[in-house]
Amino acid sequence: MNISIIICTYNGASRLPAVLDRLALQIVSSEISWEIVIVDNNSCDRTPSIIHSYRQRPLFSERLRYRHEPRQGIAYARRCGVNAATGELLAFLDDDNLPQANWLQAVYDFGQQHPYAGAYGGQIIGLYEVEPPQNFTRIACFLAIIDRGARPFRYDRLKRWLFPAGAGIVIRRAAWRSVPSQPALTGVAGSNLNAKGEDIEMLSHIRKQGWQIWHSPTLQIEHVIGRDRVSAPYLLKLFRGVGLSRYRTRSLQFRRWQLPGVVLAYGVKDLAKLCFYYMSHRRTLRSDLVAQCEITLLYNSLISPLFCLAKECQSIIGWLRASHHPRLDAP
Repeated sequence: MNISIIICTYNGASRLPAVLDRLALQIVSSEISWEIVIVDNNSCDRTPSIIHSYRQRPLFSERLRYRHEPRQGIAYARRCGVNAATGELLAFLDDDNLPQANWLQAVYDFGQQHPYAGAYGGQIIGLYEVEPPQNFTRIACFLAIIDRGARPFRYDRLKRWLFPAGAGIVIRRAAWRSVPSQPALTGVAGSNLNAKGEDIEMLSHIRKQGWQIWHSPTLQIEHVIGRDRVSAPYLLKLFRGVGLSRYRTRSLQFRRWQLPGVVLAYGVKDLAKLCFYYMSHRRTLRSDLVAQCEITLLYNSLISPLFCLAKECQSIIGWLRASHHPRLDAP
């Protein structure tokens, strides 16, 4: 199998048909073999029945498979999909990603042309159900709207801590072996956005093993952004989650003994950024949703180490309680 398309979904009954219909229209060479693995991340809607109905169609009957992952979190769902897939190239789509007609062919061609590319992503075009807030382009990348130019380039050669988005990412199976079986960041889990950063964690491990990471402009998908995802409650919750995960994503760059100094250095930097941003935007914060998102990100990045420490303390306390208070139904 050349390509395994892995689609992770949660309550995606209303979104999945559009993705599968796009895949049915792919213009691809006959010598390329491909399959689809849909991972249901513990949905409570009609997602399983939608998948079953597509499996009755001739195009999908032999190449569409269904898996269920009860642990919520896109990082768990991706690992479940990889375990079920058989392709050399693992092409990940979310249930709101609509690939262009030549996407599958572009996935294969770029992988053949760049055999040392462990991962590569492309252009992601926003398809908005409603008009986004003013100045939304400043924060669009946090919703995986990516435009990084018409020329290919290597992310791993950049000095900045920059990666392709997880939506539409392609990972070579040999490179995936660098990714730990147990994620530190689970990603979006239902409505919980506090463990964001799973893409950075995944790609950091791949880069540490010496694999190249590329931008390929020929890979293009449309990302459907629903009305609720440009609303103030969702965006503020998203930026809070991204900020709170900053300590973990930053720590991936460093050794454990370096972390105290890293926390101090980033803390000073984040505090200065937060103060400067507030002084620059204090008059418009109440009316500017984008500015509210940005200052939410800065504040929660600042407190991210404390948040992670509190979570670890809760885990230790929970373990101690469980070990000293055995279950009542134990023999």
